[in-house]
Amino acid sequence: MNALLLFIATFVAVFALGFQSLNVNKGHPKAAFFTSFLIGTGNLAILKLVPGTEAHLEIAAYLLGGPFGIVASMWVHNKFMGRK
Repeated sequence: MNALLLFIATFVAVFALGFQSLNVNKGHPKAAFFTSFLIGTGNLAILKLVPGTEAHLEIAAYLLGGPFGIVASMWVHNKFMGRK
C-alpha cells in the first residue's frame, strides 16, 4: 500500500511541476496559480511517506512516479490548455 501511495504522490508532484512549467511558459497565470497548490500537496505527501522507506518496491514506485507524471502532464496540458 505504501508503494502505491508513493507512486501516486510522486506522480502528482511531478505532474503538477510539469503542468506548472507549461502554464508559465505559455502564459496561463491563473492556471499557474492554482497548480501551485497541487505541487504543495504532492510534495507534502512525499515528505510524509518517504522517511523510513527501505523496500525495493517502494523505492521503485517513488522513482517511476516521476516519468509517468511528466509525460502525463505534457499530454493533459496539450489536450486541455492547447498550444500557444
